[in-house]
This record gives sequence, structure tokens and C-alpha cells, in this order.
Amino acid sequence: MKNIKTSYIIIAVIVLFVGGIGFTKYLQGSDPNVVSRSAFHWHPTLTIYAKGEKQTIPPNIGIGAVHQPMHTHSEDSAAGVIHLEFGGAANREDVMLGKFFKNWGKDMRSFGMNMRMTVNGKENTEFENYVMHDKDVIELHYD
Repeated sequence: MKNIKTSYIIIAVIVLFVGGIGFTKYLQGSDPNVVSRSAFHWHPTLTIYAKGEKQTIPPNIGIGAVHQPMHTHSEDSAAGVIHLEFGGAANREDVMLGKFFKNWGKDMRSFGMNMRMTVNGKENTEFENYVMHDKDVIELHYD
């Protein structure tokens, strides 16, 4: 009798454990804030124009004592390439354009207050809240 109770308890613990894992996966799968659940390496590009003049995006933004998942490299920063290198899951706020400016140490409006943005050739008004994706072509125009 004691072995049967122990067996039922072990089976119940296993069922609860497996059910808990499944429920956690379900919640993650339905979370609209999750951009990716696994590692990824994306390359959106950003071009900034202030009064018609193209601005330089410096190399090595986000690279230093603490390597940020969102950063630039010296070999392609002149082309405006932003590297989004995440070793695991990422949420929307992790890949927002405003986060790039924060890593850069600049306010997005430091180039001017009258701002216009296009993403992949289409007007976009999300500005710092825009969630970047692989191969996005982002242009900011300041008058």
C-alpha cells in the first residue's frame, strides 16, 4: 500500500512538473512582447539626415567593458548597419530604435525637433518605439 501511494505521489509530481513546463511555453508563445525566443543576429540599417546632410554613425557603439547585444562595428558603421546579436530570447523593448540611441548616449531629437522617419520606404511615426527587424532600412530626416 505504501509503495502505491509513493508511486501516485511521484506520478503527480511528474505530471505537475511537465504541465508547468507546457504552461510556461504556452504563456511565452502568446506574449506579444516577445520578438524572438531563440538566438538571432539581425542587421537593420539607419541613415540620419540633419538639414539634408548625412550624419555619421560612429563605430563601436555598445562595445566596451560590457558588450551590448545592440551595437555597431567599425567595418560597417559608415553604412549605418546596426547589429542586433542576441544569444537568447528578446523582447520588443530590447530591439527598439530608442534603445539604440540610448546605447549611443544620444537623445533621438538631438539632431532636431522636426523629425520624419521612413522604414523600408514607408512613413513611420513610431520613432523611438519602432521595433527593428532584420534588413530594415530606417531613415531619419531632421529639418
